[in-house]
Amino acid sequence: MNKADLIAKISDDTGITKTQANDALDSFIEAVTKTLKGGGKVTLVGFGTFTVSKRNARNGRNPQTGEVIKIKAKKVARFKAGKELAAKL
Repeated sequence: MNKADLIAKISDDTGITKTQANDALDSFIEAVTKTLKGGGKVTLVGFGTFTVSKRNARNGRNPQTGEVIKIKAKKVARFKAGKELAAKL
């Protein structure tokens, strides 16, 4: 499912227009992004939790040449499924 499919599903399920569904989805994405950038976490009970974790710098390999390369440390977004979501899968 891509963003357009999700927007169509939200529109059909709620009876709102696709434009309104797109605005709602964009607002959700923006709120989650802003919260994670600020170091917070977003918890949706029954669905899951979005958090930020730090990935340390490490050595990797160029698959074409086998040469060792340095991979910089960075922050990554993580999602942990909630109990209800995990049970439905």
